Amino acid sequence: MKVLVLGVLVGLLVLFPLSVYLYVRLGFLSLATTARPLPLEEFLAKTALHASIGSAADRKNPLAPTEENLLAGAKEYRDYCAVCHGLPGQPKTPFAAGMFPPAPQLLEGPSMVTDDLDGATFWKISNGIRLSGMPRFDTMPESARWQLTMLLKNADKLPLPAQAILRQPLAMPR
Repeated sequence: MKVLVLGVLVGLLVLFPLSVYLYVRLGFLSLATTARPLPLEEFLAKTALHASIGSAADRKNPLAPTEENLLAGAKEYRDYCAVCHGLPGQPKTPFAAGMFPPAPQLLEGPSMVTDDLDGATFWKISNGIRLSGMPRFDTMPESARWQLTMLLKNADKLPLPAQAILRQPLAMPR
């Protein structure tokens, strides 16, 4: 009986990695942005992201939620984020339309992050997210990253001047 159990375990330890290798090597794993996600891919990615953020999610935004900070966040968003994450009432840019996974449209619809913890949003801006197209912006001043965090947290209730900045069309290269 022990030999049978040992044989099954060794078989699984050899067959599973070999099966994964053959699946990839024979071309069944497409890396095209038009390919469907693998089974469990989204679950694993979300679980890994949550674990990576960890206790950083508990950080509080040190900046006061003033109109000045929200305006600065709107300007930073336009400069750094809008090309992928979009602007309210405007179609996706060609960059965003070709991304996989798709970049969430952060200023409208179900992809808004107004209920996310400040620390989690700040962590994503500062560190980026591997294999998603989301770069890190750790070279941006910390205050600007907190202003962006504040903008996204309040995206559903922005003052009119901030909304005006975000409604201006993006100039896209052809």
